[in-house]
Amino acid sequence: MLEDKVLIIKLKRGSCEALRRIYDKYRRYLLKIASALLQDTTIAEDIVHDVFMQLAQSAGRIGINGSLKAYLRTCVMNRVRSRFRSDNLRSYVQLSEAETIAAEQQSSEQWTVLAEDSQRISEALNQVPFEQREVIVLHLQGDMKFREIAASQNVSLKTVQSRYRYGLDKLRSLLNSEVER
Repeated sequence: MLEDKVLIIKLKRGSCEALRRIYDKYRRYLLKIASALLQDTTIAEDIVHDVFMQLAQSAGRIGINGSLKAYLRTCVMNRVRSRFRSDNLRSYVQLSEAETIAAEQQSSEQWTVLAEDSQRISEALNQVPFEQREVIVLHLQGDMKFREIAASQNVSLKTVQSRYRYGLDKLRSLLNSEVER
């Protein structure tokens, strides 16, 4: 947190090194979230790139009162929501692909072991309504608390908790019905 505050101050003063450090620190995290919510990893990369471009362009005027990580995550989520609304996207990228982006150092042997389960979960997640998927991804992959999600979505805490519960129930139902086949 202290490092982020120093980076923000340096960024406001025009430091390219501060921008580079922020990018290196948060790029994978933001890509993981965007990739899990979008159909195309290229679009996810574009969104994260756009967020960092906007950060660079508005560096002198930026007013971050809280966490830099939360600020960047909110920027990414707002762009994902806008993209979702404008393109009417209804499916997610495969979770294994999102994880590949976020953890480039994993061995192919490890991914092979996880590929089948990731595929099943991704297919089931694609069938969960967007609002529920968004809460699930933000909570489980974005490490956000329900209160943070509620604030970022401008809905009540109870609504977020319900979306999460209903989304997980739907996932369980889909995955259990697949096992019974």
